[in-house]
Amino acid sequence: MSLSEGLAKELERDPKARKRIAELLATDPDVRLAIINAIMADVATKRDLAELRAELRADMERLRAEVMSEIGGIRSELRGEIGQLRAEVMGEIHALRSEMGQLRSEIGQLRAEMRSELGQLRSEMGQLRAEASSNFRWTIGTILIVWGATVIPILLRLIGAI
Repeated sequence: MSLSEGLAKELERDPKARKRIAELLATDPDVRLAIINAIMADVATKRDLAELRAELRADMERLRAEVMSEIGGIRSELRGEIGQLRAEVMGEIHALRSEMGQLRSEIGQLRAEMRSELGQLRSEMGQLRAEASSNFRWTIGTILIVWGATVIPILLRLIGAI
């Protein structure tokens, strides 16, 4: 095992030794400058942050404009579709109202026909009643005549009156 490997293992095990080495390295100006330069490559400066902030704002504004444009397009499409649907619905309503008017007219005609038919049926029923009454009277009269001509003389003979 090399010296550097042994030193690395020892530093891993002993926190005090690690701290002591860090203090020694931090107090040496050349080492400190080398560490700072190495770290500075990875550290963002205020200027870097300002540039990033400006880029992000520009991206957000561009995205906002795109979204607003897209929303505007969708609104226009929806307005067009809603207008078209409204026109279709109004056309359907008009057609239904027209059909309702025709149906009302047909119902009125059917009612008039039914009233006429009912009037005719009532008239025919009255005639049939009159005919039935007349026929009933004739039938009773015929039965009485037949009885008077046949059954009464037979009965009178049976009782010895004739």
